[in-house]
Amino acid sequence: MNRPTFSVTQTREGIESERRYYVQPPQCMCGNNMSVPLLADAVTVSGTERETAAVIFLHGLGDTGHGWAEAMSAIRLPYVKYICPHAPRIPVTLNMKMVMPSWFDLMGLSPDAPEDEAGIKKASESIKAIIEHEVKNGIPAHRIILGGFSQGGALSLYTALTCQHKLCGVVGLSCWLPLHQTFPQAAGNGVNKDIPILQCHGEMDPMIPVRFGALTSEKLKCVVNPSKVQFKTYPGLMHSSCTQEMDAVKDFIEKLLPRVF
Repeated sequence: MNRPTFSVTQTREGIESERRYYVQPPQCMCGNNMSVPLLADAVTVSGTERETAAVIFLHGLGDTGHGWAEAMSAIRLPYVKYICPHAPRIPVTLNMKMVMPSWFDLMGLSPDAPEDEAGIKKASESIKAIIEHEVKNGIPAHRIILGGFSQGGALSLYTALTCQHKLCGVVGLSCWLPLHQTFPQAAGNGVNKDIPILQCHGEMDPMIPVRFGALTSEKLKCVVNPSKVQFKTYPGLMHSSCTQEMDAVKDFIEKLLPRVF
């Protein structure tokens, strides 16, 4: 099955996202709930039957939700709603203050780089608002999976670990754990201490080296039940996705979100 791949490449301007599409556009609809800002124009891949679960998937720096909505539609389950919001456009320090879609500001990509703590926490609250909306509209938190690629994966990890709802699982592709030095204390009451985590990383990633992914995996095992953390790597894969990785995501979702009647 052909799927889009995503990459982030280093240029003289800093970081620039690229998307290459190899699938037909999915049957998507844009959200129209103005009470939750990110849902106002989010791309939603609706279920083809009664929706009993949701996957909220966050794109990377400089991207939008459209491409990942296509990727989700290729692995969709008929009873699952897939929500792919768009990040706000803000100046990004790492990219010479260019304005682009970004969940929070980025100053660097190394583990010891300064971080936009206020921006990370604000972005996390905006994702938690989507979770609250879905819960209020009939999808229980334990049937919601968070996921994302690169910066979006980082935000998904942080949000899941600090969420007051017990979530179903989290997927982090080519990413890291923001504000990692604040954990495990930042996890609060640890309601998600047993949350299943699927972390995937390309072994040839030039932007977020796989060793950073491995360090993230070890940190996550100090925050949640270590038996719940999966770390998969893909030889030859750069800062992008691939068929094998998306198959792993599909298997993870299918296992955690079985059909309910």
